[in-house]
Amino acid sequence: MQEKLQRFGSFLAAMIIPNLGAFIAWGLITALFIPTGWVPNEGLAALVGPMITYLLPLLIGFAGGHLIYGTRGGVLGAAATMGAVVGADVPMFIGGMIMGPLGGWLMKKIDGALEDKVPSGFEMLVNNFSAGILAAILAVLAQVTVGPIVQALTNFMGAGVQFLVDTRLLPVADLFIEPAKVLFLNNAINHGILAPLGVAEVEQNGRSILFMLETNPGPGLGVLLAFWFAGKGLAKQSAPGAIIIHFFGGIHEIYFPYVLAHPIMIVSLWAGGILADLWWVIMRAGLVATPSPGSIFAYLAVTPKGQHFAVLTGIAIATVASFLVGSAILRLYPVKEITSEQDLDEWDWDEDEDVSLEGAAGAAA
Repeated sequence: MQEKLQRFGSFLAAMIIPNLGAFIAWGLITALFIPTGWVPNEGLAALVGPMITYLLPLLIGFAGGHLIYGTRGGVLGAAATMGAVVGADVPMFIGGMIMGPLGGWLMKKIDGALEDKVPSGFEMLVNNFSAGILAAILAVLAQVTVGPIVQALTNFMGAGVQFLVDTRLLPVADLFIEPAKVLFLNNAINHGILAPLGVAEVEQNGRSILFMLETNPGPGLGVLLAFWFAGKGLAKQSAPGAIIIHFFGGIHEIYFPYVLAHPIMIVSLWAGGILADLWWVIMRAGLVATPSPGSIFAYLAVTPKGQHFAVLTGIAIATVASFLVGSAILRLYPVKEITSEQDLDEWDWDEDEDVSLEGAAGAAA
């Protein structure tokens, strides 16, 4: 059972980690050109939305299908993922991780069933139409099922955060906030729920802890440090650059793929977030406005006089706790080391039949 879970986790990692370059590119563009970025540029900032909405989920979908059945499977995975993208109003990374492998697997099975049954001279026609018909069916299926299901999950998490905030169980709210963030729902949680409540609290008390529940850079920094010191392969190599974008640029989304690649790392985010929130509750800490983007510089800019020790100590607590828990997890439950595309090509996912990229590419051809 444990071996199967490790293989499943490794499969998730192999969909995410090869695409980290695209995530970092998006993070750099976001950190630089959004209105609150380092060099705001309205024209270049137009890249941010389409990249996170379309490009990144489609890359994940393609990678998932490609792992199962080479380029042919990747094309099916990307096409199927597009249906999930259109079916929801949130970034559909989960949709790509579901529909990508499903598209590749179904295409592999259909090609296997049609092998040696196609009349000579009709192979290209049958291959193109079988792929096109399957892609159309999966895209429609994803739009009417996967998209709405993920959207409902989004609404559930938002309602959970709202309930815990209303009942003053602030540290417990992190149990909903961190998974929601990893699903790229951070802006919906922060600006849709926490920020409006925080503004009202500032009018009464002059500061609000609600501004820090989602924007705290400590848990994400701890996770990236854990991947840097205890991780392997591409995740380890890319972590230092991601740390700069996350902590100094304030683009938290840059660490989300690392957690998606190894979902058990959400535990380290909980450890850091909950302990920091407890500290802030005890110290009655708060900010005067939402730090946007959530960098350490933005935190310093909106920390009221006399609150710097409490606020910065909370960030440090979150970083240390997340790093220690994350490092322990990576040592106990490591994922397969991925250092290059060749590692993926040599990875046989199915013990009973060859579904490595090399074999799948040959079958697709």
